[in-house]
Amino acid sequence: MKSSFPKTLALLIAAAICTVFSSGTFAQSTEPFGIQENPLAEQHDASFENYRFRDGETLAELRIHYATLGQPHRNQAGEIDNAILVLHWTGSDSRVLLTRPFMESLFDPGRPLDAKRYFLVFADSVGHGRSSKPSDGLRMAFPKYGYGDIVDLQHRLVTETLGIKRLHAILGISMGGMNAWQWAEAYPDAVDGIMPVVSFPTKVSGRNLIWRHLAIGTIRNDPDWQDGNYQKPFLGWIQSYQLLRMMIDGVPHLQAIAPDGAAADRFIAEAAKQSSGADANDLLYSLQASADYDPEAALGTIRTRVFALNFGDDEFNPDQLQILEHLIARVPHAAYKVQQGSEKSFGHLTMAHPELWAQHVATFMDQLETASRK
Repeated sequence: MKSSFPKTLALLIAAAICTVFSSGTFAQSTEPFGIQENPLAEQHDASFENYRFRDGETLAELRIHYATLGQPHRNQAGEIDNAILVLHWTGSDSRVLLTRPFMESLFDPGRPLDAKRYFLVFADSVGHGRSSKPSDGLRMAFPKYGYGDIVDLQHRLVTETLGIKRLHAILGISMGGMNAWQWAEAYPDAVDGIMPVVSFPTKVSGRNLIWRHLAIGTIRNDPDWQDGNYQKPFLGWIQSYQLLRMMIDGVPHLQAIAPDGAAADRFIAEAAKQSSGADANDLLYSLQASADYDPEAALGTIRTRVFALNFGDDEFNPDQLQILEHLIARVPHAAYKVQQGSEKSFGHLTMAHPELWAQHVATFMDQLETASRK
């Protein structure tokens, strides 16, 4: 394993859902797929040679890109004790977590994850951002990866590249939240506490599974996909992205912004335009990757503290099913909150508006600090 620190890196657009606003020294964005660089963060690459995935496929050199804010603090034993891993959602990367809304809500001085107090690590999961992914050139010949592979590589980054034996916390959002649940089970002594946001600690099923299969089928069944060797945007991809864009938003919010046919058409047209910034193969891989996710059976083995946050208007993880409320009872040292939605929130996409839920991160960190002093 080796680590490199290039001076410049190409900014690859993973996708775009909402409007990007430029302001100040870095982008002010409410989109879930960021494209701008935060100059306050340090950018690094870790490289793992001849990496073998869980299914046996290999990649000669696998790159994991990551960014950091703040400085590591070492305890009397010389070990880093203030590291927090922040994990992004499907199709995104570390850049969106470093935009102005996240900085002002979570990482600025006095905020819950103050970068002057904590050493913050933002990893681009394999298949995403500036880490190795299908659109780098291999397309559909890229090794198939699952969420287990994503977490394996995050763990190697933390322990081997950064030399961190135990994380103070993990904040994971959507896919990142699912990864946080996996961390707590796979590495019970490697983290003090996890905060999974907008995720269920069980396999993907129901509406969330159906829309994924619809999106995957619409892409794969379009002749213009050409088995992944497409040369231009194609209808199956555009329609899949439009489906994603609708599913990720909240029902009350959509009701407010699409009161008639003209408004609905504008929403659909804007989603089609936004799809041009994404890569169909990258998203296809990332959607398929969730097939191995199912932490439910081992929830009772979790020893770390847990604070789970979901949103009441999230159509990916519907609160009316009471899945989180039912399963959280199996987890020792666990608490949860379901924040109710409104026409001013954004369903699952509320994840990209940390100003709406940062107070719960503060609660989690207060509980974690109190527990660590006992």
